[in-house]
Amino acid sequence: MLHSRLLAGVLAVAAVALSPADAAAQLAPFNGVGVRFAHLHLLVTDIDIHKKFWTEVMGGTFVVSGPLQMIRLPGAYIILTRQDASGPPAGSVLNHFGFVYKDLPATLARWKAVGADVRQGGNPNQGYVWGPDGINIEYYGDPAIPVPVKMDHTHSFVPDIAACKDWYRKVLGGVPGQRPRVSGPGWNDVSHFPGMTVTFAAAGEGTLASTEGRSLDHLGFEVKNLDEYAKKLEALGIKLDTPPHQIPNTKIKTAFLTDPWGTRIELTQNLAPADR
Repeated sequence: MLHSRLLAGVLAVAAVALSPADAAAQLAPFNGVGVRFAHLHLLVTDIDIHKKFWTEVMGGTFVVSGPLQMIRLPGAYIILTRQDASGPPAGSVLNHFGFVYKDLPATLARWKAVGADVRQGGNPNQGYVWGPDGINIEYYGDPAIPVPVKMDHTHSFVPDIAACKDWYRKVLGGVPGQRPRVSGPGWNDVSHFPGMTVTFAAAGEGTLASTEGRSLDHLGFEVKNLDEYAKKLEALGIKLDTPPHQIPNTKIKTAFLTDPWGTRIELTQNLAPADR
């Protein structure tokens, strides 16, 4: 758990206004079907504590975009909603997500200084850092990346890996391949998207919960034209949980669906401030 000096005496964190150039650099270009990774949505018990964790520990920037309170990181937004969750990500199909750091030794030293809960095994270039509400973040080091930190992957446990890869290919244009920075059996079980890789691993015995209502409630993909994309999904026989609609007082359009294994997915249009 975070050192008491990080949790106690929560400080106000200033919202940072995004210039179009800054915002445009945050999300990757769209893939061939008009999709890119955009965000992770967390249900949190205390937004101020999460602000501090995601800015002071993980290296993000707090931004306010209309009604949304978000953490900006290269390749992703972390959206924070104050809501009591039914449980942590562990126990659900979507177990954790990961970031990669350009200077991992300096990052580890900074985490140690602030008392972050870092758990590292035998690989000095990989480990986990635990945040509030049971959020488990895997980290890697890679001096070759052009930014200090960037979104890397999500990690799901599923009963049928081949079917998952096929679904994400058909529905969102995911490209099967190998996860960067790791090798060995099972590491070809991924679907690549602009900005992020979805990693699949075999689930053990027992049923894993849906992500809905957990502290890691859903992942989000940005699409070029949400209304047209919804029609495409309907033609594929994909049922939307919530049809496209506009968030009041914003230009953001949103829709929801759930994959066959229980991962809740939001589709957005105009989420990034540069798109508005």
